[in-house]
Amino acid sequence: MERISWNQYFMAQSHLLSSRSTCTRLMVGATIVRDKRIIAGGYNGSVSGEDHCIDEGCYVVDNHCIRTIHAEINALLQCAKFGVPTSGAEIYVTHFPCVHCSKAILQSGIKKVYYAKDYKNHPYAIELFNKAGIEVVQVELEDMVFERYDKEKRQLTTDLLHLLKKAGANEDELELLTNKAKQFYTLQENNLE
Repeated sequence: MERISWNQYFMAQSHLLSSRSTCTRLMVGATIVRDKRIIAGGYNGSVSGEDHCIDEGCYVVDNHCIRTIHAEINALLQCAKFGVPTSGAEIYVTHFPCVHCSKAILQSGIKKVYYAKDYKNHPYAIELFNKAGIEVVQVELEDMVFERYDKEKRQLTTDLLHLLKKAGANEDELELLTNKAKQFYTLQENNLE
């Protein structure tokens, strides 16, 4: 069995955290890691005990929802609350951090930022990271990371395509199905022929 990479593992954690987001505009998750160990996680949501966007709608001022605390800030605050140092740590975020989160990341001593998706990548945030020597790396989450039975599903698809071919299925239809399967899976060419 092949294990997923550390980057995929931590990015998957951030995507899982984002599913707890209560802001309807964008679901974001962040995971802070030191020495290959998760030290904190956060998602964008309201202050504890306050109304949430999913319940009351976003509170938008100057095109920003001010009801929510961003995922990166929530993760950093979790470290502060429990006395966990962030100096030298890394952060995995589902989206490129906004300027305010970028400044907080910089001030916290985090040395490396991984993000999955570009999102209004502000030039000033990029400039701040560059000046501080903080490495910023895009790591898109591979689709199949969450799929528990990926290998078995790929094999079943391959077996079904072989059976269709043996049964004399129309070549054009078989080619269409094979191409669709390749879109869903990373199947080896020789397995489908």
